[in-house]
Amino acid sequence: MADYRTIKAEPLTNAIRAIVKAGGSSDREAELVSTNLVEANLKGHDSHGVGMIPRYVQSVVNGGLAVNAHVKTVLDTGPLLTLDGVTGYGQVIGHEAMELAAARAKQNGVCLVGLSNSHHIGRIGHWAEQCIDHGLVSIHFVNVISRPIVAPWGGSDARHGTNPFCVGIPRRGKDPIVLDFATSRIAQGKTRVAHNKGVELEPGTIIDNEGKPTVNPRYTVIPPHGAILPFGEHKGSGLALVCEILGGALSGGQVVKGPSDGKHNVLNGMLSIVIDPGKLGTGENLAREVESFVAWHTGSPPAAGVDKVKIAGEPERETKKKRLAEGIPVDPTTWQEIIEAGKKFGLDQAAIEKIAG
Repeated sequence: MADYRTIKAEPLTNAIRAIVKAGGSSDREAELVSTNLVEANLKGHDSHGVGMIPRYVQSVVNGGLAVNAHVKTVLDTGPLLTLDGVTGYGQVIGHEAMELAAARAKQNGVCLVGLSNSHHIGRIGHWAEQCIDHGLVSIHFVNVISRPIVAPWGGSDARHGTNPFCVGIPRRGKDPIVLDFATSRIAQGKTRVAHNKGVELEPGTIIDNEGKPTVNPRYTVIPPHGAILPFGEHKGSGLALVCEILGGALSGGQVVKGPSDGKHNVLNGMLSIVIDPGKLGTGENLAREVESFVAWHTGSPPAAGVDKVKIAGEPERETKKKRLAEGIPVDPTTWQEIIEAGKKFGLDQAAIEKIAG
């Protein structure tokens, strides 16, 4: 598009921070939310980036997102933590939950943490990376309480959310392994981005409101709604089922039981297993064997049209390097939605444009 724009990471962060602060958030909260969202954009996951701000603002206005909330401990037995996100900003709740989990894992060798009732928790890889910074392995199962958007394998309408699964594995002196994916063919936000850009989706990605195949992303954005298909057919659908039950029910939260209430709030539940390899007595073994397998894995001769075999997390790091240098692309529809969101918190367009450069 002719009016497509790129914005450098720092001014974009400043603009989002200003909007969040205008909504009543503390400096710390505004910092955690803005840096988290821009980091998602930097890593190429625009679906979980600054384009989420309009939904957040609407949730604050609706009373479905609690400003300046902090994670509440429901149960603490050392290696077992049950936490309530009290509908606070997921960027704050997730950060606090993972810091608690990391401390327990370092103390006990492992922490199993059930987090419920958090507002949209964002890119799950962010929480795996936080654990990696502590030298910890982590596994995450996540469910989504919002308008159902994904069809079960063999079904013809939406029955659950995109239900992410994530694993983070640190490597000594080298970039970590971060596996992070939605159990749907694509993330819901990616369909929103496609809709805003006016581009079609790949065939076999979504179905329309009659359960028929379509490439038009409007069926996941505006009524009448269709559904995204599960990735990996019955296998992805099975993993989504597990994420719903572990992330939603075992965490102490809720599962999707029916259609949406019509509000635009997004709540997440997350069950995380955080492991200290040193306390497990396998730290040295892990460090050595990871490198052996990564070398073997990436040593496969690239297929036609592929530059090299990569590990999980590598494409995101490459995208971040490029976008830090060149700026983050923001389509005009998304930018206008961000401007309108700022207005709801009392910031006019000129103020936001000035901050964003």
